[in-house]
Amino acid sequence: MNFQYLETFQDDQIGIIELNRPKQYNSLNRRMVREIVEAMEAFDQEEEVRVILLRGKGRAFSSGADIHEMSQDTTIHLELLNQFADWDRLALIKKPIIGAVKGFVFGGGFELALCCDILIAAEGTEFAFPEVNLGVMPGAGGTQRLTKLVGRTKALEWLWLGERVSAEKALQYGIINRIVALELLDEEVMRFAKRLAKQPPLAVRLIKDAVNKAVDYPLYEGMQYERKNFYILFSSEDQKEGMEAFIEKRKPNFKGK
Repeated sequence: MNFQYLETFQDDQIGIIELNRPKQYNSLNRRMVREIVEAMEAFDQEEEVRVILLRGKGRAFSSGADIHEMSQDTTIHLELLNQFADWDRLALIKKPIIGAVKGFVFGGGFELALCCDILIAAEGTEFAFPEVNLGVMPGAGGTQRLTKLVGRTKALEWLWLGERVSAEKALQYGIINRIVALELLDEEVMRFAKRLAKQPPLAVRLIKDAVNKAVDYPLYEGMQYERKNFYILFSSEDQKEGMEAFIEKRKPNFKGK
């Protein structure tokens, strides 16, 4: 895959996407967002890839949207452009997405991070939705995803004031999964990704599907959806392999079939 604003790699079963505008602190223009989505979709369809890793080159994950690109936009232009159509496609990625974040995770960069399933942050990372200071607000899901994670009152405080949130506070409120030293970030994220890649791919996929539904469904409907996915996995070779390996006291060899 060749992109203008990204670098992509494959390390064994890990598909790596690296934001590559370090001089602009990986600020997101429209073409860059489309490239991110296209890279995600390509790895999602690649049979050998079991986990997608998203990270930023340089000192920051992403400082947010490219304001120079947006400053002269009009309502009609944004409507005709369908500004957030590419963002909507991120919610359709089936494989697990791990985000490695550091430095600034602001605005659109924060929204991009919240599209990941697991977030591991370097010490000193700061998160913020500063859009209010520009007279606007998040538009790619920030108000919705943040509220579901931290609750209405805390989301309003952070969104209204546009204040920065430390990695420690982000961990406290369940925005990120863990904090590691900056110099160990890549190593720790790859260790986690490779561990996850050894898990049965179909079970991982359907667990993600069920958990995503749990965010929006009432409890009873969510439990019915979970049950359907549970039943589906009994048609997989991985289910047979996993249970046979348990009985035979050996390590399973999952193939995603």
